[in-house]
Amino acid sequence: MNQYEQEINLYFELKGTPDSSKESYMRRMRAFITFIQDKSIGMEELTERDIQQYILYLKKEKGLSAGTINNYISAIKFFYTYILQKEWNPKKIPRMKRVATFPVIPSRQDVLSILDATTNLKHKAMLLLLYGSGLRVSEVAKLRIYDICSKTMRVRVENAKHGTNRYTILSETALMVLRQYFRTTFSPGSYTPEDWLFPGQNTGEHINIKTIKNTMIKLRNKLQLNQRISAHTLRHCFATHCLENGVEIVFIQQMLGHKNLKTTEIYLHMTAKSLMGIKSPLDTHG
Repeated sequence: MNQYEQEINLYFELKGTPDSSKESYMRRMRAFITFIQDKSIGMEELTERDIQQYILYLKKEKGLSAGTINNYISAIKFFYTYILQKEWNPKKIPRMKRVATFPVIPSRQDVLSILDATTNLKHKAMLLLLYGSGLRVSEVAKLRIYDICSKTMRVRVENAKHGTNRYTILSETALMVLRQYFRTTFSPGSYTPEDWLFPGQNTGEHINIKTIKNTMIKLRNKLQLNQRISAHTLRHCFATHCLENGVEIVFIQQMLGHKNLKTTEIYLHMTAKSLMGIKSPLDTHG
């Protein structure tokens, strides 16, 4: 893989690919190349048949979902066409059909239980931003101090997915905790507005995304909640609960940073219809 990395990094640099996408592509290309090399197949001899065998391995032995396998296919296609300069045949290597599944949306009570169970101020502030502002986990990790604006009650999100920038709302509850966290973490004169809001263990780095994810897993398990609840669930809850509160879907789309309204419309399926004033005909007769 080392002989290809320079060329791959150059392409990503020229295109301005976000770091998260770059890391994802690199990780999947490395896994594919290791698989091929373990079978003593030279890269120049690589065929569509070899790729098909790898996809079957991901499906049958690794048990990966269709969506995850499609992400691998995208990375392999990039490597096959850009690095090896070979022709890609989508008929021979089709993308897997995805079965639509809805994420778990815990009740507001369960969400508040999770937030209340968080005693660490830094962790609490991060989770409150996930739920209170609808941020992605990676977006919370990469917030800088100047991204929080208490005057306008907005959170600025820079270089998000698809290289987009946006603003979303800042919760008053989150702001109170953020102020507490800030006072205990940053001493006067020890920081600049450009510094990471949530610094990591190494100087100059932001908190690791996995740390936020693991924090949520520990809380979920401690409270014995649904095993499918993750840190990203709080973003889903933000969108669903906003809809239930009567917020127009186009505003939710803007706050979430969705390029397509259809992506946001999935939350219409997950709302508690009773909270939106919709009653069963069984309860409205007579």
